[in-house]
Amino acid sequence: MRNQTITIFLLLGLTDDPQLKVVIFIFLFLTYMLSVTGNLTIISLTFMYSHLKTAMYFFLQNFSFLEISFTSACIPRYLYNISTEDRTITYDNCAIQIFFTDLFGVTEFFLLATMSYDRYVAICKPLHYVTIMNNKVCRRLILYCWTAGLLIILPPLSLGLNLEFCDSNVIDHFACDASPLLKISCSETWLIEQVVIVCAVLTFIMTLICVVLSYVYIIKTILQFPSAQQRKKAFSTCSSHMIVVSITYGSCIFIYVKPSVKNSVAINKGVMVLTTSIAPVLNPFIYTLRNKQVKEAFNDSIKRIALFLKK
Repeated sequence: MRNQTITIFLLLGLTDDPQLKVVIFIFLFLTYMLSVTGNLTIISLTFMYSHLKTAMYFFLQNFSFLEISFTSACIPRYLYNISTEDRTITYDNCAIQIFFTDLFGVTEFFLLATMSYDRYVAICKPLHYVTIMNNKVCRRLILYCWTAGLLIILPPLSLGLNLEFCDSNVIDHFACDASPLLKISCSETWLIEQVVIVCAVLTFIMTLICVVLSYVYIIKTILQFPSAQQRKKAFSTCSSHMIVVSITYGSCIFIYVKPSVKNSVAINKGVMVLTTSIAPVLNPFIYTLRNKQVKEAFNDSIKRIALFLKK
């Protein structure tokens, strides 16, 4: 994204109201701290406790790392902008922010698809679960997720490197994002817009098909269980993942199903606030509160800390 003219952009943010800015700052700061703390707690628990060293918790550990990375790619920068009243961002920093937010976001979709496959193997092929989802396979799947994420964002990113900005440097967003950036470019953007759409749809459809197919087989298998208790237990192991999948895919669908072009920018900003602040906070609580093993490990950690502080 090298050009000969504009090298600094101005981020409009979410509002110009000083009082509302204070409210937004406090809200985003608290949600960011909760998100980082919650996800770091899950990562720590999966490292500390041997009964949380299965494939499911290995993927959850990586998912928590992605959540921290995704929210850290844009929220701290916006908090800095609000606190210093400096809304400028250099061209290079803008490009770096787009690269990392897109990479973490796309990789997260592939990881959710991988986690759904893990639940499929656990429910539909329980006797072969340990053999199929061994450590080597899990590490490879994580590598595939990151590689797929990188390969998806490279085509539009490489095209974006040739964009030029001549007339305006004002980005109508609180973070650098492809859509508002393309709107202010004086280059021909038709090709890159089509590539962005194709890559986004490809990611969405591929991962959604994997998730849907996995859960079709999971539900079909669970309904064949003889006792209600077995069915309830099987559903409970998938419920947390299903909720997180619904939030992630639901917010993505909401971005593209817009009521009007006029409101699209405001809606995009609103949804991005939710995906970068609320969702990363909710996910640790969803997995903690709805997962008996994680809850037990968390309670045990609290007791250990309490005993340590008493000494």
